[in-house]
Amino acid sequence: MSNPAPIYDDSHIDSRRAWIRLGIAVALSAIGGVGMWSVVVALPAVQEEFGVQRAGASFPYALAMVGFAFGGILMGRIADRFGIVFPLVGGACALALGYILAGFSTSILQFALAHGILIGLLGSSASFGPLIAEISHWFQKRRGIAVAVCASGNYLAGTFWPPVVQFFIAEAGWRATHIGIGLFCLVTMIPLAMLLRKRAPALPAPVPGAVIANPAREGLGLSTGTLQTLLLVAGVSCCVAMAMPQVHIVAYCTDLDIGAARGAEMLSLMLAFGIVSRIASGFIADRIGGLATLLLGSSLQGFAIVLFVLFDGMAALYIISALFGLFQGGIVPSYAIVVREYFPQREAGMRVGVVLMATLFGMAFGGWLSGAIFDWTGSYDVAFLNGVAWNLLNIAIISFLLMRRGGMRFRRVREGSGSGGVSGVPA
Repeated sequence: MSNPAPIYDDSHIDSRRAWIRLGIAVALSAIGGVGMWSVVVALPAVQEEFGVQRAGASFPYALAMVGFAFGGILMGRIADRFGIVFPLVGGACALALGYILAGFSTSILQFALAHGILIGLLGSSASFGPLIAEISHWFQKRRGIAVAVCASGNYLAGTFWPPVVQFFIAEAGWRATHIGIGLFCLVTMIPLAMLLRKRAPALPAPVPGAVIANPAREGLGLSTGTLQTLLLVAGVSCCVAMAMPQVHIVAYCTDLDIGAARGAEMLSLMLAFGIVSRIASGFIADRIGGLATLLLGSSLQGFAIVLFVLFDGMAALYIISALFGLFQGGIVPSYAIVVREYFPQREAGMRVGVVLMATLFGMAFGGWLSGAIFDWTGSYDVAFLNGVAWNLLNIAIISFLLMRRGGMRFRRVREGSGSGGVSGVPA
């Protein structure tokens, strides 16, 4: 006689407890997200310290993003098996060790390896994708906005950390600053992680013999493999474009004699407006769907990159940085929403991790490529135009998917367990 299926307890779904967990998750993401942004601010100081070219100084960022990409899947699998606390505590310890070793590094290779393995792969990765997947299980009616808010923690990190890191680099040097960051992560993240010990509500068990619908094939006429591949290419292309301003704005301002401090302020401003964009994207996606929201954000991002080519005055760069953040902040969360719309619910965690991995590869490759183009040409003009070209590829892919779906029409439906728990389906 088979064991009865576990009872599905949804009493905490969309509850006060769920919102409190979301707040804790945002705080953890904001602290752990330092691994994505500190290396951008430290880029000019590290380049001078080790006597490398701009591409070489960009290598630690690229390695950190590659580690972050693979780490998201690794930490996600660990969280699925043992709960979210285990990877968060391990990530805090890895961040502490990584930043301390980075502070004592004697070569650009040591600095890069500390960022790639400890800070990226084993550290910051635990505070992004796994947390987003964890929070998605606690919300049903407000899942879109909850995912967007959780994803905003990463940009909150980008708002908070750049000016802080720049201040301490100027006052104490980049080595002491990195050691201090590591210790701060250790003493703050572990207590916060312990507040998330309760496991997410279990999903209802599928009925034996039931036919599981394929939302991707039904909604777009594509197999799940084809759709996954297109989303991977789209994720890489949009984030190669996104990386140019985000990774090189501090160095760009230094080259323009505006100063690294002003560049750090622009990065902070960019990511502060990105928070607004990410939250707004959740509301927009609930009305027009993830694909249409993704196309809107990508199109506006391309427009902002063109503005970087046309204007390079300090006041103009402040304005364009704010616009860039406002336009592109909702792009990455939209991929997670698309996955929830067109893939079965029980595959969502893995597929979200894979698509986010592609976006991080795009950021890593785009950060390095922009530095390499600068070394080849002596200017960032061609690097900005390269970003525009990659952005057009993303627009083409998302436009194709929207045409398969039938345009911008979208209607809301009640959450259901049979088709993967989508929050909306094509009209």
